[in-house]
Amino acid sequence: MSQEPEIIVNEDMKPEYDFSGGVRGKYYEAYMQSSNVVVINPDVAEIFRDSASVNEALRLLVKIAKATAA
Repeated sequence: MSQEPEIIVNEDMKPEYDFSGGVRGKYYEAYMQSSNVVVINPDVAEIFRDSASVNEALRLLVKIAKATAA
């Protein structure tokens, strides 16, 4: 007695999309290791317009914190 997989109909998917050869989670580990997304609040985003400015400020903060703790 084998169970057939339940077929889910999705109106957004076109018939020509074929995922039959797809592998679920194939790139999951690599993505999780290389991706580090942080969402900042709008008021902070007004000050830090790009990732370079955020990184610069955080590095400075770490440097100050280490100097203060020493």
